[in-house]
Amino acid sequence: MPVAYFRFYEELNDFLPSGKRKRVFPYPFQGAPSVKHAIEAIGVPHPEVDLILANGRSVDFGYHLDAGDRVSVYPVFESLDISPVLRLRPEPLRRSTFVLDVHLGKLARMMRLLGFDCLYRNDYSDPQIVDISVSQNRIILTRDRHLLQAGVVTRGYWVRSGNVEVQLREVLRRFDLFSQISAFRRCLLCNGAIEGVAKKDVLELLEPKTILYYDTFFQCRQCGQVYWKGTHFDKLQKKIERWVG
Repeated sequence: MPVAYFRFYEELNDFLPSGKRKRVFPYPFQGAPSVKHAIEAIGVPHPEVDLILANGRSVDFGYHLDAGDRVSVYPVFESLDISPVLRLRPEPLRRSTFVLDVHLGKLARMMRLLGFDCLYRNDYSDPQIVDISVSQNRIILTRDRHLLQAGVVTRGYWVRSGNVEVQLREVLRRFDLFSQISAFRRCLLCNGAIEGVAKKDVLELLEPKTILYYDTFFQCRQCGQVYWKGTHFDKLQKKIERWVG
């Protein structure tokens, strides 16, 4: 049986058993499988991969393995321009948008608070998430690595941590999002954009004490939710400072 030799780099090793992490290992195969098939058979979802070198030459997912091939597999470089070599997808997203699976509701709310465009519903099915990602060019964030193995998915990330604050920092670092933070610009409920609104236009939506003590208001253009800088505002700012370090 012919054998190729694989080496996975950086966080792609999270998908591998300990004996295959950060080292070259043999991959026996039959016929002439594509390198994409081999990568996913090893356990790495293809949307996490951005660069493949076969015998030192950049190849795409359609490359077919040959006996003795030495294959190096690298993760997505969202914050690094590697355009001089072949990429497996277009240039990095500079204004990243996301769709999150049902396990990441708290993360979606936190990312919206930071101003990121994040679609989330607790009744999204896996096929719906895949369809949204493909049709709207959104990055899938998921706790289910199998969701990323759908053939049509090109952008996605398996969130490693189960702690929501760690998840947030993980995603911010993974996609180099710190420069894109624009807090208090998105509705926490529906993801719509928030804009300033005249007090007189939202009076019927406010409580008497709110009308008495506050004059500056903001409203979601999509669902109509009203926001203002109440006593909770300073607490939210401190939370954001802790989240982003």
